[in-house]
Amino acid sequence: MQLLLALLHELVKFAGLLLIGRGLTFVASLGRHETNPVYRFFRFLTSPLTRAARLVSPAKLADRHLPLVAFLLLFWLWLALIFVRRSLILQAGS
Repeated sequence: MQLLLALLHELVKFAGLLLIGRGLTFVASLGRHETNPVYRFFRFLTSPLTRAARLVSPAKLADRHLPLVAFLLLFWLWLALIFVRRSLILQAGS
């Protein structure tokens, strides 16, 4: 169980870092992000995350905000996994 949670925790962390990379590339592209191949690669890698964010977000939310929603969801999942793993470790120690 610990191994599975550790693997999930690292995958969530990696996905969050991909979204951070996408955001930093967006800012560094100075408005020409659609022609930047690095940005398009990040967009390709994070597209499942933004689609999942679209499923749980309100329909009125603009598409340009979906990467931020996806990042915030991953952040809360990352924190929840920290607490779950910590509680399991403390239970095993008792």
